[in-house]
Amino acid sequence: MKLPELKIADLKPEFPIIQGGMAIRVSMAELAAAVANEGGIGVIGASVMTPKELKTEIKKAKKLSDGIIGVNIMFAAAGFSELLKASVEAGIDVIISGAGFSRDMFSVGKESNTPVIPIVSSLKLAKISERLGAAAVVVEGGNAGGHLGSDEYSFNLVKKIVGKIEIPVIGAGDVVTPEDIEKMLKLGVDGVQMGTRFLVSKEASVADEFKQLCVKASSDDVMKIMSSVGYKANAIKTRFSDLIKAGEAPPPANCTDCLKHCTRKFCIKDALVNAKAGDLDNGVFFTGEGIGRVKKILSTHEIFKKIKDYFRE
Repeated sequence: MKLPELKIADLKPEFPIIQGGMAIRVSMAELAAAVANEGGIGVIGASVMTPKELKTEIKKAKKLSDGIIGVNIMFAAAGFSELLKASVEAGIDVIISGAGFSRDMFSVGKESNTPVIPIVSSLKLAKISERLGAAAVVVEGGNAGGHLGSDEYSFNLVKKIVGKIEIPVIGAGDVVTPEDIEKMLKLGVDGVQMGTRFLVSKEASVADEFKQLCVKASSDDVMKIMSSVGYKANAIKTRFSDLIKAGEAPPPANCTDCLKHCTRKFCIKDALVNAKAGDLDNGVFFTGEGIGRVKKILSTHEIFKKIKDYFRE
């Protein structure tokens, strides 16, 4: 099967692959640049960063790569507008946003000539995005990693949207292996977004304990929790995720109002920071349901080599 050409406004990556933007400093400049250097679109997860830190990270990624660098900013984050402005000022190539929907970001994108890609979970939202000026949409279902906008299986959701809008459709959720990429592309999407596979890469900025947990996990080890953001999320079963499920997780010890809306039943930011540090007892380890197909920690180069070899055959 021949890989399709993905065109997002004037951007044309060599490969139709977007690396999922994983927040709480998981996908930083090193990973984003590595993906961009391989011909994909590398994405920095901006949520919880300060505008200054984000600018520094974007500039670092731009020094490491001449490829396409994007940013993913969670709309639910309290500093969304400031991070949006900072990313544009730093010369970001593309803006991706999920966990809520911002109409304002399309105006920012238009004014700065920066393509905007919302993450959507319905045909209605895909059509609204197109009308507002989206350069493309990422369609993500309930088997993806992190915060979710739908319980529906990604591949079924994609089928409902492909062919119904004129802008590119990028499939996301449960796309881990080259075979998964092919399966998604056969639905007629223009490209794929992959987070879970790059989470378990050498360049991902998480502790080795996190990566080893992922390698050992099966798809049955993934559970849905209700995040304090107000969205369901997929995470590996651990002590803390079980506490959340049971409604027994401790309340925030030092709330910094990092979210626009928060249930304050527990602090998802602290739990994700703990996971990044490899704290198996107090962390929430976001991952997609396809984690069982990740058997080894690979470099970004090795991940792309497998993809290239598969589609070359």
